[in-house]
This record gives sequence, structure tokens and C-alpha cells, in this order.
Amino acid sequence: MTSHGRPYARFQRAIASGNADLAWIAALELQHVDLEDALALVLLVVGDQRQSAAATRWLGRLCLETRGLTLGRAQLAADALAGLPDRAAARALASLCAELGLARAAAATQRAFIDA
Repeated sequence: MTSHGRPYARFQRAIASGNADLAWIAALELQHVDLEDALALVLLVVGDQRQSAAATRWLGRLCLETRGLTLGRAQLAADALAGLPDRAAARALASLCAELGLARAAAATQRAFIDA
């Protein structure tokens, strides 16, 4: 089944529901979670004990998967992730994601912390 088949649809519904446990379980059904969807998972656990580990894992993937990422931008991402749920940190993360071409990640960050 393709990544847009039933498991992916369940994953997207779980993300939209805002239920972190359900979303993480749905992610386990997928063969691959892309970087933008992975950030959506991180955003769901902001404020609980999973935040640091999830954010660190996402930052590592950002560094590995994003061509031309500078050390300065990686530091900006780390600072923004550490500062969540602060709106200034969310704005910085959303802006960085947009600059890096991660439009869905930028929009998810905007919805979760800025528009809320």
C-alpha cells in the first residue's frame, strides 16, 4: 500500500485530532514518516515528558535530511524547539520551516501555537 493509503489517512486523522497517543500509534503503521509529518508529531507532545526526546530526534533528522542546512539554522531550530510552546519560538520555527521549503511543517507550527 502506498504512503497515502489507509494507514496514512489514519495517521493524518490522528494528527488532526490532536491526540498525541493516537497519532504516535498511527505513525507506527507507516513505513516512513516524512520530516514534515514528524514535526507534527513533535508538536503534539510539547509540554509533556516526550517533548525533549522527540524534538531532539526531529532536529537530528532535519540536519541529516535538509540540504544546505547551516550550523546557524540548525542552532535556530534547536533554540526554537527548546522554546516551545512560547509564541516567539513557534514563530521562529515556522519561519525557518518555510524558508527550508517545509510548508506543511510551517503551517502546523502556526496552527498549533500562533493561531491558537
